Amino acid sequence: MQAVVYIMASAPYGTLYVGVTAHLKQRVWQHKNRVDQGCFTARYKIFNLVYFETCESMSSAIRREKLLKRWRRSWKVDLIERTNRDWRDLYASI
Repeated sequence: MQAVVYIMASAPYGTLYVGVTAHLKQRVWQHKNRVDQGCFTARYKIFNLVYFETCESMSSAIRREKLLKRWRRSWKVDLIERTNRDWRDLYASI
């Protein structure tokens, strides 16, 4: 199991979503295909994986996710742009 914290965006500098999963490719596919029609990402058309980081355990990933959710938006944008300046959808690379 690979614990991952990820950020998805509706567009460059658009609406952001922070999540955690043990199966990144499958989870992003679910977001992209609107598997859960009522979820935040489906409602706001957030389909681009723009950032992810692996963690040692699921508990550390959940702690990191909670921390990122409390961050200011500008800090999240800076985090994304440190590794993905062009806001490319990273889904194909995972």
